[in-house]
Amino acid sequence: MPISPARVAAFEILLRVDQESSYASELLHSSRYKRLSTADHRLATELVMGVLRWRSWLDSQISPRSSLMLNKLDPEVLASLRLAAYQLLFLDRVPQSAAVNESVELVKHARKRSAVSFVNAVLRKFGRNARPVIINQSLTELAKAYAHPDWLVERWVCGFGLEVTQKICAYDQGIPDAAIRICDPEVEQELKTSGIRLAPGQLLASAQRIVTGDVAHTPAFGAGRLLIQDEASQLVALLVGRGQRILDCCAAPGGKTRIIAGRNPSATILAVELHPRRASLLRHLVRETNVQVIVADARQLPANLLFDRVLVDVPCSGTGTLAHNPEIKWRLQPADVVDLQARQLAILQSAMQRVVTGGRLVYSTCSLEPEENGEVVERALSADHAFFGLDCRERLEHLRDEGELVWKDLDSLMHGPYLRTIPGVHPCDGFFAAILEKP
Repeated sequence: MPISPARVAAFEILLRVDQESSYASELLHSSRYKRLSTADHRLATELVMGVLRWRSWLDSQISPRSSLMLNKLDPEVLASLRLAAYQLLFLDRVPQSAAVNESVELVKHARKRSAVSFVNAVLRKFGRNARPVIINQSLTELAKAYAHPDWLVERWVCGFGLEVTQKICAYDQGIPDAAIRICDPEVEQELKTSGIRLAPGQLLASAQRIVTGDVAHTPAFGAGRLLIQDEASQLVALLVGRGQRILDCCAAPGGKTRIIAGRNPSATILAVELHPRRASLLRHLVRETNVQVIVADARQLPANLLFDRVLVDVPCSGTGTLAHNPEIKWRLQPADVVDLQARQLAILQSAMQRVVTGGRLVYSTCSLEPEENGEVVERALSADHAFFGLDCRERLEHLRDEGELVWKDLDSLMHGPYLRTIPGVHPCDGFFAAILEKP
C-alpha cells in the first residue's frame, strides 16, 4: 500500500528531530521537501508541528493502550504511533482508516515489520477526538492539558502567576500567525495578485501578517524581498537605532541584521556568526551591500574593533518561541538555563568592550527565563561601571511617535526598565531586551 508523501515526510522529520536534535521548521523548509505539493507540505507541517506540540498528551493516550512501556519502543514505532494518535484525536478531516493504515505502513517502511501487529492493535483501540481538558486550575492540570513539562510550567507560575502561564501555554499550542516584513514596496501587490491575503501588523506598522496563503513558496521570498519574522523579533532590531559603525553579534539567521541595515544604509555593519554553516545562510539572506559577514566567536573579537551601536542577540533556551519551535520544550532541562547564563554573560561582557564612548548596546533573548535576561544584564552592569542601563520605554515611545510602534499598551511591554513580550499576553513570541549606554 503506498504511503502519502506528506506522512512519509512527517515521519522522517520527527525521527530527525528526535535523534539528531534538528529543528522541525528548518527541515520542513529544506530542499529535501521542496518538491512536496502545496497540499502535502501543508499536511506534513500540520502533522509534524501537531505531534511536537502535543507529544506528552499523545503519549498519555498511547501508553494505556500499549502492552509495552513507551521508552522500550523503537523510535520508528513510537513516531508512527504518535502520528496516528494526533490524526485520530485532533484532525477530524482525516479518515480513521487512513491514519491507522498509513502508520502501519510507515512501520514497514522503516523495516520494523515485527512491530506491525503491535502498532495495528494499539491504534485500533483509539476512538476519535478525545481532546485534553482542564479539570481544575492547578499547575499539574495546566502542564498535562497544554502538553508542557511540569518543571517549566512550575517556574512560569512562580514568575508570571497562574493566569498568565495559562495564556503562554495556550499560545504555544496554537498555530501562530506568520508575520512578515516587506523589503520592497512592490512585493505587497505581488502577494495580493498571487492570492495571498495580508493584514496589518499588531505591534509594528512595518510588519504584516499572513491571513491566507504561503509566502515561503513565492518568488519574492526566494529573492529575499521579504522576511518571515515574528513581530517581537522585528521590534528588538528596531531598538538598535541608528549609527555609523554597527556590530551584530550571533547574527544568524539574519532577519535583525537586514532590518538594521535597512534603517542604516550608510553605516558599516559587521555581522558575526560562530558557526560556518549558519554564516553561509546569513550571507545568503542578507543582500545589503553595507553588511560584512564573518565567522568568528563574539567573545574573541579583535580589541581594535569599536562600534557606536551593538546588538547582542545571544543563544538562549528559546522558551519564548515554543509556538514556532515546540521541540525545544522536550529537550530543555532545568540545568541548561544555568549553563546558558554563563555563555550569555561572557558574550555580553565581550561585546561591551567593543562599544565606543557615547555608544549603545542592545542585549536580547527569545527566552522567558529571568536567569537569561535581567540577571545577565545586572551581573554585567555590576562588573563594568562604564555602562548604565537605559529605560526601554524611552525608545518605545520614540518608535511610537515615529509611527512604527502601533501597540497601544506600552506598560504591558515593560518589565522594569526592560522590554518583555509574553506569548498570549502579546500576539507574538516572547522576547527580552535591555539597552546599555556607555556615556
